[in-house]
Amino acid sequence: MKQGKPAKSATSGKPAKAAAAGKPAKPESHLAMVRRARRINRELAEIYPYAHPELDFRNPFELLVATVLSAQTTDLRVNQTTPALFAAYPTPEDMAAAVPEELEELIRPTGFFRAKAKSLIGLSASLRDNFGGEVPGRLADLVTLPGVGRKTANVVLGNAFGVPGITVDTHFGRLVRRWKWTEQEDPEKVEAEIAAIFPKSEWTMLSHRVVFHGRRICHARKPACGACPIAPLCPSYGEGETDPEKARKLLKYEMGGQPGQRLSPPPDYPGRPAPPLGAG
Repeated sequence: MKQGKPAKSATSGKPAKAAAAGKPAKPESHLAMVRRARRINRELAEIYPYAHPELDFRNPFELLVATVLSAQTTDLRVNQTTPALFAAYPTPEDMAAAVPEELEELIRPTGFFRAKAKSLIGLSASLRDNFGGEVPGRLADLVTLPGVGRKTANVVLGNAFGVPGITVDTHFGRLVRRWKWTEQEDPEKVEAEIAAIFPKSEWTMLSHRVVFHGRRICHARKPACGACPIAPLCPSYGEGETDPEKARKLLKYEMGGQPGQRLSPPPDYPGRPAPPLGAG
């Protein structure tokens, strides 16, 4: 299997924050920021050549349902829950006719199960009644479905239909602000500003790479700065652990030698599949 570029110590390059030590830092021009952002994307493509959506799915409907379930929980927990869910309700017609209490019980592990069950039954009924039982391939149509916003729509479009889109989840928003690509907090404004930096053809894979990096290295509370391969390009270097040995202990998933979030990862994924629900 293809292996990503191993994490290297920040000492291999001069972090952006420390580049002008002892001198007042000059404000970065917009052009310089764009060049740095595009270089980070190229570096991430080498580090995570296997970056992919971390939800298990076999068709657009399964991806849509899994993405709705992923709110306020981990992709791992969703992946551990959906096998039984899709065995019981394999099509929109089946899910639209579900008894709410029975559906709620199946998705209980993902949290907020009553609200999510209502959304799943509603979106399934809309697919059945308005779209011939098929998931539409247009953003304008997807966002009319109950429980589906731009983030969910972009996940489905990018990964089930090959339509480029930027998915602004908590990891993506956190990292692009940490890297000073934007100061926006509103997801739609973040999406618009980042879209202006990169070619459209890069949007979907950029989203995967940034999310992968946020989950594996650049964590919210304790980023592993000392084990980060893009530390020389990061203006926020030093917010986390800078000691290489201590930082390596913070690495997650395949970077830390642990299972990933998917029970059925792609063939080129270098890590171990996650265990099914209740398997430890």
